[in-house]
Amino acid sequence: MLQKGAPIPDAKGRLGVLLVGMGAVTTTFIAGVEAIRRGLAKPIGSLTQMGTVRLGKRTDGRSPLIKDFVPLAQLDDLVFGAWDIFEENCYEAAMSAGVLEKELLVQLKPQLSKVKPMPAAFDQEYVKRLNGPHVKKGKTKMDLAEQLMDEIAEFKKKNRLSRMVMVWCASTEIFIKPQPVHKTLAAFEKAMRENHKAIAPSMIYAYAALKSGVGFANGAPNLTVDIPALIELAEKQNLPICGKDFKTGQTMMKTIIAPGLKARLLGLHGWYSTNILGNRDGEVLDDPGSFKTKEESKLSVLEYILQPQVYPDLYSDFSHLVRINYYPPRGDNKEGWDNIDIFGWLGYPMQIKIDFLCRDSILAAPIVLDLALFMDLAQRAGMRGIQEWLSFYFKSPMCAPKLYPEHDLFIQLMKLKNTLRHLRGEEMITHLGLEYYD
Repeated sequence: MLQKGAPIPDAKGRLGVLLVGMGAVTTTFIAGVEAIRRGLAKPIGSLTQMGTVRLGKRTDGRSPLIKDFVPLAQLDDLVFGAWDIFEENCYEAAMSAGVLEKELLVQLKPQLSKVKPMPAAFDQEYVKRLNGPHVKKGKTKMDLAEQLMDEIAEFKKKNRLSRMVMVWCASTEIFIKPQPVHKTLAAFEKAMRENHKAIAPSMIYAYAALKSGVGFANGAPNLTVDIPALIELAEKQNLPICGKDFKTGQTMMKTIIAPGLKARLLGLHGWYSTNILGNRDGEVLDDPGSFKTKEESKLSVLEYILQPQVYPDLYSDFSHLVRINYYPPRGDNKEGWDNIDIFGWLGYPMQIKIDFLCRDSILAAPIVLDLALFMDLAQRAGMRGIQEWLSFYFKSPMCAPKLYPEHDLFIQLMKLKNTLRHLRGEEMITHLGLEYYD
């Protein structure tokens, strides 16, 4: 049990942020941080940079910025490292991704050009639609993990880092179900030495990170650290883990709207969602195996929020369909359409239509920043294993075995802020408010 108000070491020294994949999300994140450092932009969308936390009564007027309330690393102390299947440096990769304006990237070229990816631990068997030349070679998956561990150690030494975190920003892998080799750390390590097909590249990165004393956050719907073996390793190493799948466009809207429907006890006949996007993520998800992994992540949201077993008259038989279509002209500017068939008083039908023209990497970049800073905070606070308080950032959040995940965005935010209050010895906010009327 995490002790309330226990001392947390200050964020002294430099924090290494290790990123798997240097595509649209990673380059948008790194370029964004560099732009914010230089006063060229503001950290819109980042809870750690712009969010506040209320302390005490409403009448107390205490709402400090989160970054002033808990000891987070400063943006100037972040050092970026990455792996990718292509050799392009961060500037070149950002220009290829086409998310940010070229004028901005040119201003940041000296800084971005210094971030050069290390060869990736990659196997096209797990991401069918991608292939690249900048990859590691090894006889076994354990060999690849050991190469990653050597690189992590070298990166820390070369950049004189105090601490590190790792965030998976690479593509969605094929759907993998939990298997016996995932049950214990011993079985997992044996399977790595035997090149078992149930050990995906993302698991190799997670294993290497945890063995190196580095917390791991999973931004894709891959199984990755959501297995007993790597949870065991995280707890053994006293390290935090969290995931999975960054909550950005369409699913973010679902976690905002579905709680409102449930709060007003409005029924649901069906929710049809379709997406078009043309970036590397869209290309990867054009493969049925990778789409299956993403579909599982997206479909679970409504079931958990609406609780049909608790409200059978409202939600027992609703249809929920999700489609993703690769459409190259759209690039990173994803469009999500939702048709929601609801019913109200006396069963009368109504509809909600949503057309969300979003920018996937623009929504994901502040999530990467917040996760890096909060994971570093968790490491210094001695918070090990699954970090459910970070569910706010994920489509399919990890949680303790036999516990259902919380998907309601507003409950997730309350859980996150109450965790911060607990860390600093402040009282939880219940919103009861009876004391104002005594």
